[in-house]
Amino acid sequence: MKRILLLSIYFAFTVLYAQDKEEEISSKELTEYIKKMDSINKTFKFQHGEIQLKNGLATLKVPKGMKFLDSKQSHRVLEDLWGNPPQETLGLLFNEKENPVSLNLTYAIEIQYEEEGYVSDKEASEIDYDEMLENMQKSANDNNKERIKQGYQPIELVGWAEPPYYDHTAKKLYWAKEMKFGDDDTNTLNYNIRILGRKGYLMLNAIGEMNVLDKFNKDKDKILASVNFNEGHKYSNFNSNTDKIAAYGIGGLIAGKVLAKAGFFAVILKFGKIIFLAIAAFFGKFRKLIFGKKEEVTTVTKRDTTQDI
Repeated sequence: MKRILLLSIYFAFTVLYAQDKEEEISSKELTEYIKKMDSINKTFKFQHGEIQLKNGLATLKVPKGMKFLDSKQSHRVLEDLWGNPPQETLGLLFNEKENPVSLNLTYAIEIQYEEEGYVSDKEASEIDYDEMLENMQKSANDNNKERIKQGYQPIELVGWAEPPYYDHTAKKLYWAKEMKFGDDDTNTLNYNIRILGRKGYLMLNAIGEMNVLDKFNKDKDKILASVNFNEGHKYSNFNSNTDKIAAYGIGGLIAGKVLAKAGFFAVILKFGKIIFLAIAAFFGKFRKLIFGKKEEVTTVTKRDTTQDI
């Protein structure tokens, strides 16, 4: 698996070096790459239908037009193929016609669980999300000096791509941020879904370029409806005498850390993004070669949740 990651990085450096010299990428290299990626994709066993998550904690009913990759295979994707640090994951959701190393990958959704206690939603209807955004943007700007000093790219929180919305009945929260990394020409979309439970919450996260927003919004309702806590783990099962209460509420879930726990692509990148975005650059460049320059390219980025903004 490490060889696959290194191979992708090698080709990506070739692509980045030859940005205006596309003829330097031979058809043989392209053919070999596609064959390699196809052979990797064929090793995955996707699931459909009803799936139990984390030993009965919650149920996932895979949405129509999507497919699920279990925890073990998802670790392989996240760590070996995409180069992310080890971290517990319950699985990945993909669109039916897309695969982990497909040239046409638009977005994927990682599902995680955080057992940090019962998150009170009492103040949800009172939150001023415009004011929250201003505070988050200030925090991001203030921390950029230290980030640059440490060799990281500055990050600008451009604004809400989708303002926070909390469904009091379903106990589900979603929002999306538009972010700019360094001098990137294309801004990044970070879509977040939180499902509240008795002892913690489920996290569903996706990241792509901003052109993914419309597609994700079309899929959003079926994704929101697809995952629910099972009896005994539901928000309504909370027991104030025995259960832990989280140290934050709805606002804290959104604003506490802009990037920490942002999902499997959360994007704090060092070394000018070259190494960590290698696979993404490779996908994007070859997609242009195959489908033409007018095609929109979705970059797949990675996370390092050790930094906050």
